[in-house]
Amino acid sequence: MTVIRPVVLCGGSGTRLWPLSRQTLPKQFVPLIGGRNLLLLTLERLRLLNEEVTCVAAEEHRFLVQESIEAAHVCGKQLLEPVARNTAAAMAAVALLAAPDSLLLFAPADHHIPDADRFVKTIRKGVPAALAGYLVAFGVEPTFPSTAYGYIRQGDPLDTLGTDAGHAVAAFIEKPAAPKAEQLLLAGGHLWNAGILLVQAKVLIAALEQHAPDILEACRLATAAVEADGDFLRMDSAAFGRCRSQSIDYAVLEKCERVAVLPFQGRWSDVGSWNAVAELHTPDDHGNRVSGQGFAMGAHNTFVYAPNRPVVALGTKDLLVVDTPDALLVAHIDSAEQVKDVVALLATRGHSQATRHRRIPRPWGAYDSIDDGERFAVKRLTVKPGAQLALRMHHHRAEHWVVVKGTAKVRCDDRTRLVKENESIYIPVGAMYKLENAGKTVLEVIEVQTGGYLGEDDIVRFDDMPLPAVDREKKLA
Repeated sequence: MTVIRPVVLCGGSGTRLWPLSRQTLPKQFVPLIGGRNLLLLTLERLRLLNEEVTCVAAEEHRFLVQESIEAAHVCGKQLLEPVARNTAAAMAAVALLAAPDSLLLFAPADHHIPDADRFVKTIRKGVPAALAGYLVAFGVEPTFPSTAYGYIRQGDPLDTLGTDAGHAVAAFIEKPAAPKAEQLLLAGGHLWNAGILLVQAKVLIAALEQHAPDILEACRLATAAVEADGDFLRMDSAAFGRCRSQSIDYAVLEKCERVAVLPFQGRWSDVGSWNAVAELHTPDDHGNRVSGQGFAMGAHNTFVYAPNRPVVALGTKDLLVVDTPDALLVAHIDSAEQVKDVVALLATRGHSQATRHRRIPRPWGAYDSIDDGERFAVKRLTVKPGAQLALRMHHHRAEHWVVVKGTAKVRCDDRTRLVKENESIYIPVGAMYKLENAGKTVLEVIEVQTGGYLGEDDIVRFDDMPLPAVDREKKLA
């Protein structure tokens, strides 16, 4: 059986799913489906093809990706993008680093495809066309005249490659207006573009050479001296930054002659809007869909997303209600596609909620900013078993820690002690300290910061090894 090498494209900001999806935690990392995120579900689906998976991800999301890789039980390498440059550059970089004959399957990280077995069978049907030098796209049989997806018009069948080998692509069609979408659905022979591509590395490189040589050259320079850091691969930042940003559809597929398409007839969603998220939930007799602690009373066709606290929709109609700890969205269902415009507005007005969550993931766990005011801030730290915060100090703030769950091993200057549940410890200004989870369960700590400046940039990090006194003085100077 031909080996297929899956590549997951983990970029994308998911601004249409604000306030749940934000720049620091885009939708592919948010636990939307039964408490599991879309990247994890994607990796589990691709594991049926190959347990070795490559992920292309942003530097700032590398630990989020790593968590999903470990949870999905796949062997994963990450190619880190220093800046976002869309799918053409990401695919070009992967193809340049792969063996020329490698058969690469590029798949977005944020799609929901519950029928994994049917998905795998459809992908394997594309192998003959891919080995024959085609770039093989995959489309979804449309079920309604969507204006949110691009379309692919099927051309002649590729009969010479066997039965069910797919069709040549006759045309790619931009996201249409409603009347055009209805025409395409009635005409038949059109598929939603799923954004999934099966292609040999050498075929993709040749297509890029012909249709987007500047993107290929920039990626060639960026990958010429890739640096390996464990499972992370880093490209040359300056070279990749000079690359033009464009999707693979515009850069190559719409210009290339040898493009094929196969239909996928199972359930599929790009989970691209709150209407799409609502469709993942079972409606009641009045069309209401509820997630978490939401309630719908006397309401019709209302979606309530309330994972943290009770949220009641009373007598509403055709609304989307999405609650998070620090932001609330109430929108008419017809305005779901405009949520991204709200994010842009909030960003221009300086609201941190436009891009950042209250809860910030870290390699060791996460911290949640509970409250802040003049000269104080309160955070809740969760530290994974065996994880630790690197040795550090602050110039302007002191910290008071109360352990509410688990056991902390705390080093403060030259002293180390265990701090158990319901115990506390004080970290004065200028002290060198280190926090470690000494137990086998998650460590939870309430941290109260006090001082004249509480910014996250007031951190001086040191190596984890003890420092001689003279070296310590130099580093603190």
